[in-house]
Amino acid sequence: MEIFKPGRVYDFMGMRRFWISLSLLLTVGSLFLATVWPGPNYGTDFKGGTEVELGFLKTVDAGKVREATQAAGFQHPDVVEVADPANPNRFLIRVQEVSSISEEQKKQLLAALCFSDATEPAITPECPAGSHAVEAKFSPGGDKISLRYDSNPDLDKIRKQVQSVSGVELRGSDKNPLLISPRDFKVEVALKSKGDLLVDGLRKQLGPEVVPESALRVEWVGPKAGKQLRDAAIKSIGVAIVFIMAYVALRFDIRFAPGGILGLIHDSVVVIGVFVALRKEITLSTIAAILTIVGYSIADTVIVYDRIRENLGRYRNKTFAEIINISISETISRTILTSGTVLLSMVMFFVWGTGVLKDFALALVVGVLAGTYSSIYVAAPLTEWIDRRFFAGDGGRKAPKKRKLVARPARKSAAT
Repeated sequence: MEIFKPGRVYDFMGMRRFWISLSLLLTVGSLFLATVWPGPNYGTDFKGGTEVELGFLKTVDAGKVREATQAAGFQHPDVVEVADPANPNRFLIRVQEVSSISEEQKKQLLAALCFSDATEPAITPECPAGSHAVEAKFSPGGDKISLRYDSNPDLDKIRKQVQSVSGVELRGSDKNPLLISPRDFKVEVALKSKGDLLVDGLRKQLGPEVVPESALRVEWVGPKAGKQLRDAAIKSIGVAIVFIMAYVALRFDIRFAPGGILGLIHDSVVVIGVFVALRKEITLSTIAAILTIVGYSIADTVIVYDRIRENLGRYRNKTFAEIINISISETISRTILTSGTVLLSMVMFFVWGTGVLKDFALALVVGVLAGTYSSIYVAAPLTEWIDRRFFAGDGGRKAPKKRKLVARPARKSAAT
């Protein structure tokens, strides 16, 4: 199927100055938004936080859930309704808080549990002999305390000690605290996590007839783990670009590689810039979408490069810029059909999708548009400039050497 008339050549390179300027503006603007102001809006995956999925018992709107979450003591919550006809009234609630206990509460708990790492701990009326915890560890989420004693511990006393600290709540269970190792006198104390406290706060604000007793799912990511995920995501994009550059250099010619790589960087930066401008969360799904875009963009660029290479041997008397115009004109119908098909499916996901799927589709829509455009007006012009600057502007073809004309003496006539 040919959208454009076969054999017709369009002057793409004649408009390259305008489109290169636009690309520079988009790239610099995206970098400014991402690094200076307002900065990326990282999701729970990267900055840490708690995510709770709740199936409410009655119909409730996202605005009321957000207000109730803030009234429960959680700042800047993110409330997303999950559209599921089989399970209505389902919401995802993300908050920035991770640990259910603060550093001050940890100190108070250690004091209340008579923690001491000394060989001979001080004996007081509050901490008689045999009641001292010799080892205490808190889970990263603050929902569990692991204790060890020198002798058989009194679980009822430990329960009262924990409950004496303001703001700390035990998880409801008959076996809490629990002696997990009678031989080593190890005890585990389960506290309410941030997810539990969020559900309790919503039940208090909206009522037990609206909010269920427990969440469908509770997940949390600590700040340290979030930073590690963020660094790993950046490295994954960098490694992908390096290997793609090596592939293009081996598959075609070294002069083709910089254009392809610059196009990939352009596409990735533009997608991030759009997400920052729209204040969308950048999550692991966003990184997965960018990696998908990198693969799609280089595939489209390789199609153009392959046609350029074929035409280099076919049109020996044309300039490199003219060959690029011919090559893009011959592949433009294929590019529009392929990109259009992908865009149609992604637009459907963006319009009718929800939550993470909607953001993933948005990243792909922007990436496909940027990738198709960069193959023509980023990768190809840079390749032409490299050829003109470093390869004498002949597309790698050496012009035939001109024969030097040497004047010969005139022949003497036979009469002389």
